[in-house]
Amino acid sequence: MHDIRTEIIDFCELLHQKNMLASADGNVSYRLNDEEILITPTGVPKAFIESKDIAVITLDNKIISGRPSGERLMHLEVYKKCPQAKAVVHAHPPSAVAWTVAFPNLAELPHEALSEVILACGRIPMVPYARPGTLEMGTHLHAFLPEHRALILRRHGALTWGESLQEAYCGMERIEHSADILLRAKMLGGLTSLPMEEVEALFLLRKQLGDKLL
Repeated sequence: MHDIRTEIIDFCELLHQKNMLASADGNVSYRLNDEEILITPTGVPKAFIESKDIAVITLDNKIISGRPSGERLMHLEVYKKCPQAKAVVHAHPPSAVAWTVAFPNLAELPHEALSEVILACGRIPMVPYARPGTLEMGTHLHAFLPEHRALILRRHGALTWGESLQEAYCGMERIEHSADILLRAKMLGGLTSLPMEEVEALFLLRKQLGDKLL
């Protein structure tokens, strides 16, 4: 368990260094077994988390130790809906969130403009807004799980899940990197799309690569 706690801390520090969260924003969790989940604490800046701060909860939201994140219900819904999920990362990547503020009716990040979105994620949908800390943050995910492992939460942040902490973290990097490229393209004059036959070929290749975030 100590090694997993250390890994959680390391990824929290990376999220902070890459400006994908500020202060006590965001949360990271890891499923230890069928019942117990490690999750980052409420109210502690991610750049300064210590091993002793990480809380332990059950899948039915009982607190075993610590002061778990107030957004834990969202994590629990992912674990319930996605048997393969071992880790969940929630952060506030600026460019990704900016797309939802500027384009509130956009259903997903424009995948047809960028090959790496398709190859690494397939699609990156935008989940309807829910008030932070509410059960709706989790239930609004139901329509997208388990098909999608990378999601943008409207006017809030983003969520990724994976079969390891590294996969979930890399998915968050992919969301923000893609969102930032598309944002810059928009600022430079507008988005263009790959030919439809190339988009279809990329989705076939993605299917061959499997479900994991890349």
